[in-house]
Amino acid sequence: QEDDLTPYVDVDSLAAVFITHAHLDHVGRLPQLLALGYRGPIYCTAATLALMQLVLGDSLQLAGIRDESALAAFNALLARHVVVCEYGQTVDVLPSLSVTFEEAGHILGSSYLCFDIKPLHKRVVFSGDLGCRNSPLINDPTPLKRADLLVLESTYGDRSHGDRSQRTQQLESIIKRAVVDGGAILIPAFSIGRTQELLYEFEQIWHQHACSKDTDFPEIVIDSPMANKVTDIYQHHEALWDATSRSRQAHGRHPLDFSHAHPVDEHSLHLALVNRLKSTAEPVIVIAGSGMCTGGRIINYLDALIEDPRTDILFVGYQAQGTLGEQIQRAAAGDVVTINQQKRKVNAQVYSLTGYSAHADQDELLAFIGNAEFPVQAVRLVHGSAPAQHTLAEKIRQQFSIPVTITVATEKP
Repeated sequence: QEDDLTPYVDVDSLAAVFITHAHLDHVGRLPQLLALGYRGPIYCTAATLALMQLVLGDSLQLAGIRDESALAAFNALLARHVVVCEYGQTVDVLPSLSVTFEEAGHILGSSYLCFDIKPLHKRVVFSGDLGCRNSPLINDPTPLKRADLLVLESTYGDRSHGDRSQRTQQLESIIKRAVVDGGAILIPAFSIGRTQELLYEFEQIWHQHACSKDTDFPEIVIDSPMANKVTDIYQHHEALWDATSRSRQAHGRHPLDFSHAHPVDEHSLHLALVNRLKSTAEPVIVIAGSGMCTGGRIINYLDALIEDPRTDILFVGYQAQGTLGEQIQRAAAGDVVTINQQKRKVNAQVYSLTGYSAHADQDELLAFIGNAEFPVQAVRLVHGSAPAQHTLAEKIRQQFSIPVTITVATEKP
């Protein structure tokens, strides 16, 4: 978590870099690594490369690098060193080491990595971020074959997501209740994964309404240039979609590009829409980032509409402590929050819909181990809080009687 990689990375001794997926917390240090002189291979999938270039370009611009030629030069440098890997294809990294990328089901192009250490005849598997089963658009994680050591994420190692099977119906029910209020419906959402899941589910709802000749459902605006670019990448990589999504596309339905979904990119259109909704309060669904209301275009909508009791705000993801999203989520009617340095009363109706997560829960993490073709020999837990790691470690020991180590500094949760 230090700002400077220099004390921790000896670029000259670094043989290869492996990218599991394109979320910023997993790729954000690549620009610095390249700036330090790293010129070795960077292994990832094609979809991860496309998303990574978009995410890192946006991150560099936020850091103040806005020169188009500099951004283009960075993308060109990155692309020169990327080795694109296909799922299930083993690639030799060194004479003594090979890697196989397998689908992780987290976001488009996400992978877990199987490293085979040839002289030792051992396999180390690095999970990256594992996704949930039955998520829209993307395939479930590929079942694990074997691991002498499994380095496993533990984000939700101490909790369950509950029943996700009725999520679309719950989403429709909340939207219908919100429509009765007569105002705009604001959905803060992350650009990668969550926005595309919402589009998928809204297309399904609109299709069902069309079949029953019921058109009493709001239009959907995606007011996020980043999310719209990500959606384009998802569409370009349709071959990675799950069977249900590909079948819908083949039969003329377009889960990410349907007539009732309207992307907004230009900032002038964004401001015009904010002002229009402030004056008319017409029922429309607005999906905008950021997912925790820490920035992005959702801030202008909240600033303009949160004091209007006709407005509805729907949270479809975790809101971290201290974020504006968390403050709004726990606010009682009439409580005050600060938006754009202005005090605003929360007069809007606020809803939270559970079941949206890109991370496997405790049961799914245990199943990933238990469903392996050959028994996992040992586990090392990463990417989780102390309570999550300790709880999951105890569950693994009880269920599989294998050694488990944790990586959090505290001995007890």
